[in-house]
Amino acid sequence: MTSLQRHRLSWLLINQVGLLDKLPKKMLHIAPEQSLSSRFLDVSGLEYISIDLSDSSAMSKMDITALEFLENTFDIIYCSHVLEHVPDDHRAIEEIWRVLKVNGFALIMVPITADHTYEDLSVTDPLERERLFGQHDHLRRYGPDFIQRLENAGFKSTMYEAKNIVNADEIAQQGLPEFEYIYLCKK
Repeated sequence: MTSLQRHRLSWLLINQVGLLDKLPKKMLHIAPEQSLSSRFLDVSGLEYISIDLSDSSAMSKMDITALEFLENTFDIIYCSHVLEHVPDDHRAIEEIWRVLKVNGFALIMVPITADHTYEDLSVTDPLERERLFGQHDHLRRYGPDFIQRLENAGFKSTMYEAKNIVNADEIAQQGLPEFEYIYLCKK
């Protein structure tokens, strides 16, 4: 089971801010990464649900822009490197807001690779997408203004980098990404 640098960083932040304290809690994991999924499943008192549009390893097949859950269902939502693949990321963020409980937290990660968010949904050629957006299946490049998308949906968001979570020695020792951003979003 492979753990990417961003997975280790996320796990450190989850523990640092105490998201898994005071259980029981209900958690939604969108596009589950196996290394994190197995950790979440091992947490006693955490009701864990994973969804994905196409990955059969998820517990349910579901579209992030049309979540099949009632409002205020989850205490925690984890969504890492998904929104850059979603045509209507605004709708996806609104859905995360809708199903998150009041005072719940969403951890959202997207690659920040531009000075300002750039998208062009008319681009469908995989090679052109790779040239413009850095990957053949990405639909946009996010910039630091991504936080406005979260706040427009109603979230109060704080951006974390590795240096906000651990010291420089731990970053090097654990091979953590220096320029990966985690948005901790509170409803």
